[in-house]
Amino acid sequence: MTSLLVIIVLVLLAVALWQLTKIFDLTQVGSNSDTSEVATDDDNNVQGYIMFAFLAFLYIFTIYGLFKWGPLVLHTPASEHGLDVDNLMNITWVLIFIVQAITQALLHYFAFKYKGKKDQKALYFADNNKLEAVWSVIPAVVLAGLILYGLYAWTNIMFVDEDEDTIVIELYAQQFNWKARYSGTDNVLGKANVRLIEGVNSLGVDMSDPYSQDDIVVTELHIPKGKKIHFKMRSQDVLHSAYFPHFRAQMNCVPGMVTEFAFTPILTTAEYRELPYMIEKVAHINDLRAKKSVELVAKGETALDPYTFDYLLLCNKICGASHYNMQMKVIVDTPEDYKKWVSEQALLVNQVKEAKASAAPAVDGAVKQDSTKVGDSTAVVKIAMK
Repeated sequence: MTSLLVIIVLVLLAVALWQLTKIFDLTQVGSNSDTSEVATDDDNNVQGYIMFAFLAFLYIFTIYGLFKWGPLVLHTPASEHGLDVDNLMNITWVLIFIVQAITQALLHYFAFKYKGKKDQKALYFADNNKLEAVWSVIPAVVLAGLILYGLYAWTNIMFVDEDEDTIVIELYAQQFNWKARYSGTDNVLGKANVRLIEGVNSLGVDMSDPYSQDDIVVTELHIPKGKKIHFKMRSQDVLHSAYFPHFRAQMNCVPGMVTEFAFTPILTTAEYRELPYMIEKVAHINDLRAKKSVELVAKGETALDPYTFDYLLLCNKICGASHYNMQMKVIVDTPEDYKKWVSEQALLVNQVKEAKASAAPAVDGAVKQDSTKVGDSTAVVKIAMK
């Protein structure tokens, strides 16, 4: 810390000295005829060519980046609305690239064409209504189109009809894990409150609520293909964000309120694993892991396990020290496999009853043991009195 302070002080001193020299130079204006800092035509020519060189670098780096890192972007969406999100994103990117390519070329070209020349004066005019109308109307129309398309897509994505046949699932966020609560056969979540959190009831579900009697709480999310899932989200502590990258879905989880999002999965986990790009990606990752494992084994450490693709629910808000590891596995099943999986899960109400039943004998035993100790101590007192 001391070294950092010393460095900061030295930097500030250097800046102060530099400013003092500039002030001194300003006081000498008119006292000498030194024109060494005035740009010449040769200087302006060099700067103009440097502008073109930078433009070339900008384009080359952009093209290189597209080929180098383009394959890293998410490919096939796994939700019904994902196609709309990708279309909107692709249209936006295409427009940005076209506008960027044209404006950057014009910017650097004009910087070269109208570079400074000795005895040349720039043309000045106060305004040009036609020019201002063109560069105002065109961006306004393009942006209005994007915004309207975005609002249309957003409305379609976010709208959930109350009478629509959906599966209601609660996502519960807390530092640094996720839990999911299924609404059971009645498809209605029981009431919950953080004040009711106790033991296995880690979500604070009100067990006296009739709608809570068939709720199921799990740490691995299973959802069926082709069925709309209506997520209701809560947070126990800080602001989190439920992010399903492959489903193109994200919604903040805010303490003290319930947020909602719905989507329909269109590809099971098994189907997504068989997509050509995913097969190639998994193979590439496992090649890297195999090379790393050789190094680890040589050091006497454990080799890395092979990678297998799974959908993930991530937290997309920096919520604390272990934010990077806040995730939950998501399995998209066929409808038949999903029904089978649900039927195998224990009801929360039964888990709570079992926990209370197992805790009761321990409490009774503890009381009896304490009373024995009291009896022993009483006997000792009586002996001492005798």
